[in-house]
Amino acid sequence: MKIIRTQLLYLLLATLIFNCGGKKEEKKEGFTYEKSNEPEKADVDEDVNVANIVITGNDLMQFNIKEIKVKAGQNVKLTLRHIGKLDVNVMGHNVVILKQGVNLTEFAAKAAVERDNKYIPKATQDVIAHTDLIGGGQVTSIEFDAPEPGVYDFLCSFPGHSGLMKGKFIVE
Repeated sequence: MKIIRTQLLYLLLATLIFNCGGKKEEKKEGFTYEKSNEPEKADVDEDVNVANIVITGNDLMQFNIKEIKVKAGQNVKLTLRHIGKLDVNVMGHNVVILKQGVNLTEFAAKAAVERDNKYIPKATQDVIAHTDLIGGGQVTSIEFDAPEPGVYDFLCSFPGHSGLMKGKFIVE
């Protein structure tokens, strides 16, 4: 009996070891997403004139990427997919790209009180571009021209999310 328990323990450990750290596929409404434990770079199309970027957000307040690289003046098509299940009022996500020099924490504090404006401060001059606010299972896209070369911050402006859901928008 002791041998069987030991063998079962080894089998369980082997299963855990081989299943942890790798990519996993998740199917949802006709789409297949790969999950990974490591942050990834943005999925950027190789077309020199258009950068097609896809970012996912989930119910654990995480973007799948922390860095986006584009070329100055390039047309950027940014798509946000909320792969979670929670409603926009509970776990809404957006992507907001801030101008250089804007303090991310101060911007997030201003945005947190702008519920009626989908957590974007009214008449702000601090934003280059932002997606719509979406909930679980939804998708939104925006198009804009990349600004001059530099490093810009991006974040989710839903209250409390910017601590985890942020990254760098790098224009070369």
